[in-house]
Amino acid sequence: MAESNKAFETAVTEVLPARQRYLSRVAQQFTLLILLVIILVFSLLEGTKFLSLRNFNEILVDSSQLIVITIGATFVIITAGIDLSVGSVLILSSVVAAKVMIALSGSPEDIANFEFPNQHIGIPIGLVAGVLTGLVCGIVNGALITRLQMPPFIVTLGTLGIALGLGQLLSGGTSVPNVPPAVQTEIGLRELVGFDIGDQHVRIIPPILIAVVIATIGAFVLNRTRFGRYTYAVGSNAAAARRAGIDVDRHLVKVYALAGTLAGVAGSMDLMRFGTASVGSHQSDNLAAISAAVIGGTSLFGG
Repeated sequence: MAESNKAFETAVTEVLPARQRYLSRVAQQFTLLILLVIILVFSLLEGTKFLSLRNFNEILVDSSQLIVITIGATFVIITAGIDLSVGSVLILSSVVAAKVMIALSGSPEDIANFEFPNQHIGIPIGLVAGVLTGLVCGIVNGALITRLQMPPFIVTLGTLGIALGLGQLLSGGTSVPNVPPAVQTEIGLRELVGFDIGDQHVRIIPPILIAVVIATIGAFVLNRTRFGRYTYAVGSNAAAARRAGIDVDRHLVKVYALAGTLAGVAGSMDLMRFGTASVGSHQSDNLAAISAAVIGGTSLFGG
């Protein structure tokens, strides 16, 4: 009888979490449906003021960086973790990219005269430096979480403050001046594809293309590769994943490194779009990315 009761209790404890996860997914999908209905009703009421190709195009441009960091946040949340530092890492990456770009684009005298004789070298290296900055921040997050067994919330809250502080220190608390304008005019705002539909002009610029490519690759990796399966396994049950032979700590470092790298990409995209790096923006992008991931159907409980 005692063994029967114990088996029953074990079955109940296994069923309840599964039921809770199912109800959580249903609630998230229902919330998303409500939001879509609200947007649809608003669009119909406003007519051409809102529902237009031009407006959709601009929304896509404005959302490109958020899309990129949300992909990273999605992987992290699926592992039952959280990354609060992505907004600050984005800022730091943008500042580092701008500083490296300026330093390699010409002598101090050239820069003072707003001349950039070596911008063909400075711009690409600066953009890569921004991405690498994000990668380093992500690796630090993952290493602290796995090696010191610290909660992701505490670790990434700390790196949030550190990254933001470093960004303010490097920039002097203001927007970084004298960035080569070609990074914006020739790259960030360059029209790759443009076409007219009626009286509306639709343009595809690099930030849109980058966001679409990363979102497509992210979806493929998450659903069609071993890395994606490991990510789900770690988030569903880390102990079971270890027993199955998955190096959970190593995988978590990779996931946080991915999130940091994508924050670095978003930082370089920010520099491409606006032609400067500012520490006064993107400080709440971490919450926006987490919200977007959850509204999109990712469970905060992992898996």
